[in-house]
Amino acid sequence: MSEALLRLSISAGYPGHPNVLRGAELEVGEGEIVGLAGQSGSGKSTIALSILRLLGHRGAAITGSVDFRGRDLLGLSERQMRQIRGREIAFVLQNAAGSLNPALRIGTQIGEAWAAHERGSGWKIRAGALFRRLGLPGDDGFLRRYPRQLSQGQAQRVLIALSLLHRPRLLVADEPTSALDVITQADLLGLLREFSRETNMGALFISHDLLTLASVCDRLAVLSGGCIVENQAVETLFDRPRHPYTRALLEAIPCRPGQRQPA
Repeated sequence: MSEALLRLSISAGYPGHPNVLRGAELEVGEGEIVGLAGQSGSGKSTIALSILRLLGHRGAAITGSVDFRGRDLLGLSERQMRQIRGREIAFVLQNAAGSLNPALRIGTQIGEAWAAHERGSGWKIRAGALFRRLGLPGDDGFLRRYPRQLSQGQAQRVLIALSLLHRPRLLVADEPTSALDVITQADLLGLLREFSRETNMGALFISHDLLTLASVCDRLAVLSGGCIVENQAVETLFDRPRHPYTRALLEAIPCRPGQRQPA
């Protein structure tokens, strides 16, 4: 495997739910795309929010370590984390409409995201290039639009452009395309894979959909009972799953990769 970019080993819980994660261990290498699968409520989003240190306001208790490029993120100050979020570690959520500020134009939001870590107006060149790759118009007219004036697919593409603006070392994507149609979903996943290969960016893709993860990931991890119970290359996991829970997930798929649909 490539050099580890992220190594985590954490336990986490919430008031009334103390054992959401129980020693969950996961690695993401440089330039590697790792998928994290599990049923709703299994703790997938808890892992994502733990990496970004965004669980505090929910009253969560976290123990263990989240090592990113040799630093334990759980031991950093909030000021240090603000320098990492967005610049070195980017986060994409499923709900673009809820992530974009409805009161600000698209161009304003991109400019503010740029100014959080960079100086000058270089964001216009960077954002324009990202927009073109994502199939969005990069003209001033589009940048003057408000989120309500975008389709769901356009809003999600804008959110992805924002996440890639600073060329992060790690992308954490929590169900980033599940609300999109199949064609748009495939296009965006393909573009994110290309970007990872070009920039050596590591990525953690979180989904309940194994087929979606299989289409873009190098390796799949399966979360059950608060632990990572499976962690293998995509082809190996589909051919030779080790854990009963993984086998149950695979058996629930109508047609696995490489299989034909019944006539």
